[in-house]
Amino acid sequence: MRKARAGSKRKVKEIVAESSSTSDPPPAAAADVTSTEDPPKVEKAPTRRKRVKAPPASDQPEFFEEKRNMEDLWQAVFPVGTEWDQLDSVYQFKWNFSNLEDAFEEGGLLHEKKVYLFGCTEPQLVPVKGENKVICIPVVVAIVSPFPPSDKIGINSVQREAEEIIPMKQMKMDWVPYIPLAYRDNQVERLKSQIFILSCTQRRAALRHLKIDRLKKYEYCLPYFYQPLKEDEFESSTVVDILFPAEPTPVLCEFDWELDTLEEFVDEKVTDEEILESQKEDFKNFIKEKVREARKANREAKEARKKAIEEMSEETKAAYDNMQFYKFYPVQTPDTPDVTQVKSPFINRYYGKASMVL
Repeated sequence: MRKARAGSKRKVKEIVAESSSTSDPPPAAAADVTSTEDPPKVEKAPTRRKRVKAPPASDQPEFFEEKRNMEDLWQAVFPVGTEWDQLDSVYQFKWNFSNLEDAFEEGGLLHEKKVYLFGCTEPQLVPVKGENKVICIPVVVAIVSPFPPSDKIGINSVQREAEEIIPMKQMKMDWVPYIPLAYRDNQVERLKSQIFILSCTQRRAALRHLKIDRLKKYEYCLPYFYQPLKEDEFESSTVVDILFPAEPTPVLCEFDWELDTLEEFVDEKVTDEEILESQKEDFKNFIKEKVREARKANREAKEARKKAIEEMSEETKAAYDNMQFYKFYPVQTPDTPDVTQVKSPFINRYYGKASMVL
């Protein structure tokens, strides 16, 4: 009996040692290891499910403002020539171009017509909440034409020596179809689109990788248009821009070969100390060369226009004759500045003035 009890005690000690080595806490009766009674079972308290209160039923139905079919049209059009760091300021207001949208509705100016749209911005001093501020106002120009008005972009500024006329695609721009919201899931409608917008695929995130000159080109861009049936005002111009590399500072001026006398013009610059007496002859020869270049350019432009007209079909001539330009400003709303007093028919140096301002 003693040997049996001793063996029993050793066995109990082994069980206790094993239970203490596990991560579970020891049972409450582990202190009395010789007890022959089973430890009392501890029953877990029943868990209660939390009742989730249903939200109170609203008597009023919930309404969401329905988007207009062409509400994002003005935003889809790239604002050509706007500085990249000013783009966000253009969209700080919720501009309303419902006048542009209405123009495509039945009875509107642009209804069932083939239209090409480009955007631009006009910095203007306008009243904002009782205070006058300079705001970049978005503008959309609509061209009614059976074919794209141009596939080129003009790049020009006071800082640049010469104007550049380059293909749009060099600046990642192109005319692309615009699909109203109601038809964006219908691929067939893309083939029937009568609305084309000037789009730019240059990503703003990649701007930091561009060279400064390339970056600045975007700011100097102007949508280009050439009307072969009308003489360009620059073809008949007798004025040349002069940028003479004088010392200590360059001379920037204009010379009109019909109105200005070369000798008097040069002497005046010497008198005003814009050039030195020793630079007089060089300045005179510089002007003569610029005048020769301008005369040659005017002559070549007239010849090119004459040839283009001769080769043009009657259908194309009629299209140019009937081409219309419409300039849309945002509609006045309580949330946007009043731009009524700053509306202008002038589009840019290539397009000239709009047929109508809305």
